[in-house]
Amino acid sequence: MHKSSQFGRCAARCAWRNACRDRPILRARARLSQGNSSQCQKIVSTRPRPISAKIIRLNRYNGPDERLLRQHRMRNKLTSYFWSGDAIRSRRVSDIVLSGAVDVPVPSARLLADWERETSSRLALEPGDVESMPLARTQARWPDYRRCVQAMIDWTCALGLPGVLASSDVALMACRGARYHYDGAQYGGAAFCNLFLSEDKGLDLHFPSTGHRIPLTRGTAVIFDPSQPHGVIQRRSDGFNVADFASDQDCIQIFLTWELSIEDARVGQALEVVFDPVPSIPLQLEEEQVWLTDAPAAVCPESGRWYRVD
Repeated sequence: MHKSSQFGRCAARCAWRNACRDRPILRARARLSQGNSSQCQKIVSTRPRPISAKIIRLNRYNGPDERLLRQHRMRNKLTSYFWSGDAIRSRRVSDIVLSGAVDVPVPSARLLADWERETSSRLALEPGDVESMPLARTQARWPDYRRCVQAMIDWTCALGLPGVLASSDVALMACRGARYHYDGAQYGGAAFCNLFLSEDKGLDLHFPSTGHRIPLTRGTAVIFDPSQPHGVIQRRSDGFNVADFASDQDCIQIFLTWELSIEDARVGQALEVVFDPVPSIPLQLEEEQVWLTDAPAAVCPESGRWYRVD
């Protein structure tokens, strides 16, 4: 090839690079949509404006967290199979956790003593145990019980869930921490609504797959999908450890729990549940289960991680 032709082509390429060096590769500008100022304002696209850009090379310091990406991909593949009437139905496991604080009166000294006798003598709670308590006795001995229920009714109404508690079963529970577990094998058709009645004892309600970590104090209220792994652990801990709940430590939490129907349109919408993602139910299914992709799954009680059960 002739040298002058090569030189001409090189000069053209250099001129093209110089012309493109400062050319914006992304054009966008945003404005706030008009509307009620008390509502969240939505960002919408409008007339473009140049924005400079540069190449950022990813490394182990600024790259995406692979562990969180794996958890996200895993959550998207979790399917709960539950009884709906006389048939098994499928749904995705929700990663939404609704939490808040309501006004709960301080239980009387007599009631606290009754709870302590029940948990230490009759139940003899070991680390990680979650057991039911006599609700009728608490209702009879605590005049402010109705105030607790009313506070939860008001809270759920504020979430757009009026009347859901009135049609739901309620129970009184106690736990000495809680190993990581999921309740999809018994309560796949429910959402849990819990109200914690004990003082702050340095414990958190932890959802390891989603990252939610909720400090447990008197008046803590939560609604969540029981098919999502959860546990009650020490606030300083990253997992469940039996040694954190020694017998000489005051670490028992008392709480009320309601079972809400996951098929209630309002509950399903609040938790963003996707129903019937599986076109056909596996023929071998005769009980409620949670599957990871295409096989049953279980949860490690110490870490809360899912693993496949082959």
